[in-house]
Amino acid sequence: MSELLQDYLPLVIFIAIAMGLGLALLVAPFLVAYKSPDPEKLSAYECGFNAFDDARMKFDVRFYLVAILFIIFDLEVAFLFPWAIVYGHLGVYGFWSMMVFLGVLTIGFIYEWKKGALEWD
Repeated sequence: MSELLQDYLPLVIFIAIAMGLGLALLVAPFLVAYKSPDPEKLSAYECGFNAFDDARMKFDVRFYLVAILFIIFDLEVAFLFPWAIVYGHLGVYGFWSMMVFLGVLTIGFIYEWKKGALEWD
């Protein structure tokens, strides 16, 4: 039993060091940070002007369409990497199944393009 514990000792040490370092990095800003920010630091910075409306206002649907397109193509890449790694073992069926997948995504992208979802007027 002690041999098993000795095998896992480096892992336990690594986890302890990682947790200690993580805790130190979380606590350090509260101890070191400058406590009194000036008005410039507290001003609006994302859009350059103060908020003038409710935070729950409606957004244009194009923001959502772009987000959905990003998710679609991000997932496409997430499927393409493992497929490319095992490409030699999949054979013809694996090749054509990925081509069908890419074809469906391409048709969807063309549809969005033709509908004007990517146009910002």
